[in-house]
Amino acid sequence: QVQLVESGGGSVQSGGSLTLSCVVSGYTGRPACMDWFRQAPGKERERVASITATGRSSYAESVKGRFTISQDSAKNTLYLQMNSLKPEDTAMYYCAASNGIQYSSDYIGCVGVKHWGQGTQVTVSS
Repeated sequence: QVQLVESGGGSVQSGGSLTLSCVVSGYTGRPACMDWFRQAPGKERERVASITATGRSSYAESVKGRFTISQDSAKNTLYLQMNSLKPEDTAMYYCAASNGIQYSSDYIGCVGVKHWGQGTQVTVSS
């Protein structure tokens, strides 16, 4: 079975940095597209960043310029580098692997059936 395991969450002060990792196993080949999502209590789930198997990426406006999504195919690992963190970034962060891609002029969308990780908590204090 496909399994995704996130790590790297923790507590940081405003302006700090944190890097999340997501190790993928059980896939034949590589996922076509991978996402980072986040969800805070009482708020809707939000897609924060996406990347295709060939390295094309896109970001939510709320994190653009502060977060960077990347991957190491040899290690089957997805990363999210988060800089200039703000209290509003506090959330549970999840990674997901999808089997399809949808393109627009400025947006990369991971589509199809998603496999989800269990999440890692990020807390940013003022």
